Amino acid sequence: MDRRSVLKKTGLLAGAAIAGPSMLSLLHSCKNETRLTWQPEFFTVDEAKTVSTLMDTILPRTETPGALDVKVDMFIDKVISKTYDAMGQQYMRDEIAVFNADCTKDFGAIFIDLDEAKRIEILKEAEKTSGKFNPGIWGTTVGDQEPIGFYRSMKSMAIWAYFTSEEIGENVLNYDPVPGNYEGCIPLSDIGNRWSL
Repeated sequence: MDRRSVLKKTGLLAGAAIAGPSMLSLLHSCKNETRLTWQPEFFTVDEAKTVSTLMDTILPRTETPGALDVKVDMFIDKVISKTYDAMGQQYMRDEIAVFNADCTKDFGAIFIDLDEAKRIEILKEAEKTSGKFNPGIWGTTVGDQEPIGFYRSMKSMAIWAYFTSEEIGENVLNYDPVPGNYEGCIPLSDIGNRWSL
């Protein structure tokens, strides 16, 4: 398998294909682990710190829980451990190393050792330069998907894990486990938050 194939598979995994039941079970299995006793299944301790810091920078705690509050970093560790093949796992390790090397070259330290302003600056630049996901129809990518890169892949996985977590689904988004009557034309202002699925 060549690098381009690995990039495509990584991007697809982070996109529509990630929403399978097995991924949901991985997300729910993170719920019962506490931050103090969490041991990464795939990442080294330094890699886990980088991913945790990256997740916290992408989705920090505000008036709503942040990525670390719903254990997005632990979920990503489980996904890579249980679903990536050896080449995909090595690619992820290499990308984390390259990411930290770029931080050191441009700012003098690895990502976790930088202050918040520099971390945000790095992510703003990554947002501009990273590849984009092609649009999809019914879970199928339209056209040839170009490599999306480490940042976009991690961001996509973080957002998916965050919005499908039980905490966000039940306590931040609108949640009605037993919906009532169908009302097809309601002004958005009457609804408030987006609905959780």
